[in-house]
Amino acid sequence: MIKSVFLLFNIGGSELFLIVLVIIMFFGADKIPEIARGLGKGIKTVRNATNDIKREITESAEGNEDIKEIKDSLDEGKKKFKEIAGSIKRNTDL
Repeated sequence: MIKSVFLLFNIGGSELFLIVLVIIMFFGADKIPEIARGLGKGIKTVRNATNDIKREITESAEGNEDIKEIKDSLDEGKKKFKEIAGSIKRNTDL
């Protein structure tokens, strides 16, 4: 994953080393774990929010009767289509 991110920005080893060196000089070595911890918490929060939104959408779609009726109707139409396609296929196999 990390390698693909660096490839996305076309960052090589020397550029990465320079970026890390500037960060250490700017923030200091004692602040870097604190910054990394904050970034980790932020990423975790975004991931949890995304999962919550997905779960809510899924639950609302499953609880909606109209959507269930549409799904059942589509499944029934699919079944009829397969029956018709099967009979056509059998008639053409001579």
